[in-house]
Parts: sequence; C-alpha cells; structure tokens
Amino acid sequence: MCGIVGLVNWDHDLTLQKEVLIRMTQTLIPRGPDAEGYWLSPHAAFGHRRLVVVDPQGGRQPMIRQRGEHTFTLIYNGELYNTPEIRQELMSRGYYFEGHSDTEAVLLSYLEWGPSCVEHLNGIFAFGIWDSQEQQLFVARDRLGVKPLFYCEQSGSLIFASELKALLQHPNISPIIGREGLAEVFLVGPARTPGVGVYEGISELKPGHILLYSANGLQIRRYWALSNNLHEDDLETTIAKIHDLFLDTVKRQLVSDVPIGTLLSGGLDSSAITAIAAQSLAQAGKGPLPTFSVDYTDNDKYFHTNDFQPSADGPWIERVSLAFGTQHTNIAFDTPELVEALKAATLARDLPGMADVDASLLLFSREIKKKITVGLSGECADEVFGGYPWFHRQNALDAQTFPWALNVENRLQVLSPELLDRLQPHDYLSRRYEEALSEITQLPGSSSVLHQDSRTLKGDQQREARIREITYLTITRFMPTLLDRKDRMTMATGLEVRVPFCDHRLVEYAWNIPWEMKALEGREKGLLRRALTGVLPDDVLWRRKSPYPKTHHPSYLSAVRTWLSEIIEDQTSPLLPFLNLPALRDLMKLSDALPSGRPWFGQLMDIPQLFAYLIQVNYWLLNNKVSFR
Repeated sequence: MCGIVGLVNWDHDLTLQKEVLIRMTQTLIPRGPDAEGYWLSPHAAFGHRRLVVVDPQGGRQPMIRQRGEHTFTLIYNGELYNTPEIRQELMSRGYYFEGHSDTEAVLLSYLEWGPSCVEHLNGIFAFGIWDSQEQQLFVARDRLGVKPLFYCEQSGSLIFASELKALLQHPNISPIIGREGLAEVFLVGPARTPGVGVYEGISELKPGHILLYSANGLQIRRYWALSNNLHEDDLETTIAKIHDLFLDTVKRQLVSDVPIGTLLSGGLDSSAITAIAAQSLAQAGKGPLPTFSVDYTDNDKYFHTNDFQPSADGPWIERVSLAFGTQHTNIAFDTPELVEALKAATLARDLPGMADVDASLLLFSREIKKKITVGLSGECADEVFGGYPWFHRQNALDAQTFPWALNVENRLQVLSPELLDRLQPHDYLSRRYEEALSEITQLPGSSSVLHQDSRTLKGDQQREARIREITYLTITRFMPTLLDRKDRMTMATGLEVRVPFCDHRLVEYAWNIPWEMKALEGREKGLLRRALTGVLPDDVLWRRKSPYPKTHHPSYLSAVRTWLSEIIEDQTSPLLPFLNLPALRDLMKLSDALPSGRPWFGQLMDIPQLFAYLIQVNYWLLNNKVSFR
C-alpha cells in the first residue's frame, strides 16, 4: 500500500513546483515508509510514498511505460488479487513484464484496455495515470472504496491525493468549511456523505468511479454499482457458492513478499479468515500464522453484557488460536494511553473519528506492525450478510432515517441553538437519507420488487424491500466509515490490512440473496454461518455477534469528561461556539448514572464516546486552523 499525490495544471509549469509536490507527498510518509518517488512534466506531476509488500525492485513508482508515441506514467495505492490472471491475459496479447508487481499489471492493463481496465481488476485501489500524448489524466477508485482518494478542481488545475492532509499542503487550498462541512462533522460524523470532502472546494472520488481530466475539463463516471438481479439459486447452491467464493477470496489475499497475519477477535468473521489463512500457510510450509487481538486493562472486571455486546472475546480468541495453531499475541491498553491517542487518531483520519474505537485501532496497529506488515481483518461481513442489530429490530426497520443513528437527539442536545438553526439537522439528515434511497432505483436491472420503494409495498414484500434498502444504506453509508477507519489507522503505522469480505464478487452475489436465506435459522448472518460449516468449530460458528471491543473501564469516562471540562472552560477553545454549554454540563454531571446501550452512532459510540468525539473536534479545529464561511 502507498500514498499518492498528483497535480495537473494548464497555466503553470509544474517542473518548477517540485518543492510543493515534495511537501504534499511527505505528509504521506506513514502510508509509505519504505520509499519515495517523484515525476514532473510541464502539465502533470506525481508524488509517491511506498510501503513495500510485493516485488521490492520491480514495483517502484512512479512507473513509466511507452506504447507507440504515448508515454504513460502511473502512481498507485492498493493491491490486486487477480494479478496472475491479468498477467496471463496481457502476455497472451504480447505484453512483456519486467517484474511481478501488481503495479505493473495495473499500468499495462490501462495500456491495453484504457479506462475500462478497472472492469478487469479485482482488488482495492486508487491510482492515477497520465497520458503524455493525449495530455489526459485518468484516476480510478476501487468498487467499494477501500482505498481513499480526494481531489480539488480549480481554474485550470486539478489536485488529488490519498488523504486530505496532503491536499492542505498545497498553497492554493485552505482549510475552510461552510454549512455542509459543519453538518458533516456535527450531524453525520464520524460517517461522511459519499463524495463530500468536508472542506470547501475538496471532493472525494466516490467508490466505483473513474475521473478523466484534460484541457477540455473534468468528467466523472460510475463504472460499478450493485446490480439488481433475481436470485435463482436454491439454498444449497447458494451456500456452496458463498463457501467457495469466500475461500477463494481469502487465499487470494494471502499474497505477500513480507510477513502476514490476521486480526482475531474470536467472532465468526475474523475466525473464519484465520482458519483459512492458517491452513493455507501450513499447506505451503509457512506456518504458524501470527494472530493479534486487542483488549483493555481490567476490562474483564467492568464488562457487562448488553444487546450490542453479548459476550467478552477473550475465551473465544484462545479457542480459535488453539484450534488452528496460530502464534497469538494479545495486546492490552490502559486508559491514559487510549485517551492520549485521541489526538494521533484525529491526525491519522484528518477529521474527528470514532473516538476510542479509532484510537485503540491505531495503538493496536503500531504493535502489530512490529511483527508483520500485512494483516487480514473481518470488516464488512455484517454489512454484506445482515449482521447488525438494525437488520433484525422492528424499530430500526420502521425508522425513516439511517438505522445506526436512531438516537440522534443524544448528540443534538449538546449543540448550540445557533448551530442547530443554521444546520437544520433533521432536514439535512432527511435529505441525505432520501438521496441514498433514491440511488437504489437508479441501479440497472429488474423492475420487480427489487426495484421498488418499500413504502409502496405490503407484508412480506415490504419487509424484503425494506431490508434491501437497509442493506444498501449500510453498504454505501455505514461501511465506508469502517473502511476509512481501518485504512487510516493501519496505514498511519505502515501496516496494510486487507478486508476479504469486501471482495466485489462476494458482495455482488450476496446483494441479491433474499433475506429469508441470509437470516437462515433466524440468526444474524445465518447463511454465512452455514456456508462456513466445517471451516470453524460449531461453538465458534454459532457464537452471537459481538462488535470490535471497546473499553468499559469507568476511568475512561472520567478521563474524557475531565479533558472536555478543561476545553469548555478555556475561552479560546474553537469548539465553544458550537456547543450548548448548559446542556453539556448537565450531561457531564449525570454521565456516571446514565445507562449504556443507547449509542448515538453505530453500536459502540455512547456517552463516553460523545465526549471523546467533541475532544477530537476541538483538536481538529485547532490543529488544522480551520476557518468558517
């Protein structure tokens, strides 16, 4: 994995702007600690930071290839999982490979197929290619948005980069936010509306999209979408296809020239990946598989089961590690380091994030990186196979809003009346919700029940259509938050983490499977559990879902409350104008006695995380010298 920066300018000679390019690129050193490279021409310039995973010599970037009178230059961040097939196809067409890197496979794919090359790629990626003859930039992002990419179009120029921090190093880009940016931070965050870059003038290239930029202007086109098709496979065929697709996916993602391991929580998803990876490495004579888990000091004393967290992970991690002979490392953090890491997590994400959920993953990744460079993780199974509580609870299905944000008043109560008046939160969230739903009807495919608004149907058809809507919302609006978290916290430590459940083939197939199959035996991810029969011990296979672990120690609430108190007593704090201080103070006084289990975002972000999120907002405003319009 890597960090990329690109400039295109029709009005200035970019060969004179190497210092700007270097300054932007060096903000991405954590993403690519192993090497750097620069390429400049009068109208285009690229910067690259590299994390070496495959082909240390043959994968150097920027990579340049000739075809006829055309010179093509590539910068690439990502990993291809079908490189062997791409190589074989291109060699049959007369192409010669100088190395075995996926970088070269991407570039030669573009030489052969042009912009449609993305349709041939199975992987996670964000890359840019400059055609010197046509004087045209091509940029692409993977189908599900595992790898980030932001851009800024200005008069006569385009600037793009892996992260916002790189863009903000350009002298023509300022950290200014307006009404939309404020709404994203205070109403939507830690999620973000697809395509929105929060800062004015900055946009995100959406997942599954390509960008073309030339002297004629900017064009953006969607190349991939979830396609509506009637699911015609019977149950046993469906189970077999899920089983085979998943095994193939995990095995493909084990390719690496550097040490590889898995993140293991003892839950269904990470345990299945671990089982397949451990057996594959053993068969190749490369075992034992390194596995890693995260916990918190004294968490066993303070953990209490609730609807969102039914059981502690520890015993299950040990069960899976012993079953598959992994070399396991458990890493535990105490409250002070978890609280302090809120700052580093904000810097890594470029925006306020998931509070201690981000911070712990950042600390966890630092420790993992000491032993391996590539990991596999179980994210996205819940989105794809219906594992979250909101797929199964009637109040979430009935709510006409994002189901992971049902308790929105828990956050609105601490915002100032002036901010609420400006943002009109319910109108803003409703508009974003309706925008997301409207996308479903724009997808190609059937005009049957799969294509209809759930509110126009009745009975079983209505439930099926509604869960389909919830699935779409979860995949396109909630899942990107977790993917962004995973990419930023891991890459900030030079650790590459892959997500097998995001393989687009698996997602495409699961999308059209009826809910009665997905919820087999009345269980969350029932179909996936059946598909993994024989891969895992039965007790692990049917363990109830438990999310990423967070700290339950009361010292965490105390620490973030104290820090937030210091912030609101400091008259220079940039956060103050956005807060309803009397309401916030009342909440802080009552916070010890308030019951948990009513998160304002997702499953894990409750009152302590609300305080921590506000701390992150304040730090982000200060560190980035954000101004408002």
